[in-house]
Amino acid sequence: MWVAFILGGITVSKLLDKFIFNTKFHFNALMFSIGIILLLLSFYISSKTGKLLKRFGKEGNVPRFQTNKLIREGIYSCMRHPMHLGLMFIPFSIAFLMNSISYILIIAPITAILIFVLIKTIEEPEAIKKFGDEYIKYMKEVPMFNLSLSCLKKLFQ
Repeated sequence: MWVAFILGGITVSKLLDKFIFNTKFHFNALMFSIGIILLLLSFYISSKTGKLLKRFGKEGNVPRFQTNKLIREGIYSCMRHPMHLGLMFIPFSIAFLMNSISYILIIAPITAILIFVLIKTIEEPEAIKKFGDEYIKYMKEVPMFNLSLSCLKKLFQ
């Protein structure tokens, strides 16, 4: 699914850049650097939160990439979906790497909104099925995303 988002976004942005914005690709070191920083940030957040899931999210013999325990430690104590926050940086990193105005202004924001919608319509209901009332309580206490300084500190500790 991610590959389709990325390849589709690249294709659409190239068409928009050419026919609507009348621009062509040209390398820009600043834009490329911003893209690299965002990509590294995305990988860091996804890796760190994935390690927390692996460490605290399993009891007993559970298949790889699966959890059976609700995590409320670390960053998960102040944000329900920190890994998805990291993944939301990927479209923006690609946009800057490509130096594409349409990807930055149109495609990346739409992709980020789609990620949010997928979390709300698929991930959250699955978590409620898996963890029941415990997750419903967690939803009431902890926001989906939290960009407060105290929460972000937990992410980068």
